Amino acid sequence: MQTNLAAAVVEAADSGVPEFDRPVPRDGYAWWYVDAISDDGRHAITLIAFIGSVFSPYYAWARRSGPADPENHCSLNVALYGESHTRWAMTERGRAALRRDAATLQIGRSALQWSPGGLTVQIHEWAVPLPRPVRGTVKLYPEAQPRRSYAIHPAGRHRWTPLAPIARVEVDLPSPGLRWSGTGYLDMNTGAQPLERDFVRWDWSCARTRDGAAVLYDVTPRQGPEMCLGARFGRDGSATGFAPPPRVKLPRTLWQVPRSIRAEDNMAHVRRTFEDTPFYARSEVASVLGGEGVLAMHESLALDRFKSGVVQAMLPFRMPRLRGA
Repeated sequence: MQTNLAAAVVEAADSGVPEFDRPVPRDGYAWWYVDAISDDGRHAITLIAFIGSVFSPYYAWARRSGPADPENHCSLNVALYGESHTRWAMTERGRAALRRDAATLQIGRSALQWSPGGLTVQIHEWAVPLPRPVRGTVKLYPEAQPRRSYAIHPAGRHRWTPLAPIARVEVDLPSPGLRWSGTGYLDMNTGAQPLERDFVRWDWSCARTRDGAAVLYDVTPRQGPEMCLGARFGRDGSATGFAPPPRVKLPRTLWQVPRSIRAEDNMAHVRRTFEDTPFYARSEVASVLGGEGVLAMHESLALDRFKSGVVQAMLPFRMPRLRGA
């Protein structure tokens, strides 16, 4: 049995701003996510600022001793993709490196700043495994702010807020030497429990359409029926639900992570795989929605894999933690 979230009462009014000072419960999390693809299609970037880093092995280990403090497990993930200058940075820091109020979130020397004009991200990180600097600024200018929040779990313990599903982004990174503009996206997720405690898997995608953007959340909770959310966003800030089309299986990644997307006429294929890890994949997928051919940023998450001891032991090589921070 499947529940279509678009037809259920899961939508709530939201402030439409990041609210970086919102409380995060013990064992819980909040993240702010940005992605963008350059207008020429040659470059892409993903930024995720975490309080209670959901993929942190250190946070997972801390929870073994009882409810853990999310503010002691913070990071800014920076992923650069393209023909050159590929980088990955995700250094975890403790609560001593965290400063936040309603408009500002600072983690170490990196910071997110919200203003009426949009979001500015100042990046000061080091890539891994080769210690190369990632420095510069990313600016996001919202073109639509729907002011809506959605439950993505039957019990409502996890919520998704599309802050700016339609946006323009300017990237200026002197290190490694990138400067470009493109289409972008900004959202926020919050939860009262670890993802792996409540979910088996999910697939998410956001596609730019002629009239705005379309987002699909396809989740398998540990308890309760599968759930699928379809939401369209207009440039006027409107938000409307739609019945998601059938699921289309996509090729597994090299790490054999299963991928799927909702698409019409069984029309979907992977154009590029940006990120391929033992439990997570990020891809660019071509599909059909509303009779329109679209390109979507897509992610697949396999949480039973994330929980495995082998994967947990591997993660510190991609996600180092600063001692004393």
